Amino acid sequence: MSQVTEASTVNEIDVRQLVPAQRHVKIFQLVDALAPGASFVLVNDHDPKPLYYQLEAEHPKQFSWTYIDRGPTVWRVAIGRLQKAA
Repeated sequence: MSQVTEASTVNEIDVRQLVPAQRHVKIFQLVDALAPGASFVLVNDHDPKPLYYQLEAEHPKQFSWTYIDRGPTVWRVAIGRLQKAA
């Protein structure tokens, strides 16, 4: 039971309690709000690989995607907005 807090260094977003149709909407709101260099950890009940492809199609080469846990019951993925090259 993780919650998003401003004080934490890494925000963990658990979407397992959301209706599947609401998950991508919520995740894309969070992704769009990320500042360069910021990240969050997505917690899901299945591999969110289709989300990766959608994210890359809409925001090519702008985000990092790093698996922390790969199931079988819980997946955790660190998603971050890349810093722009100077």
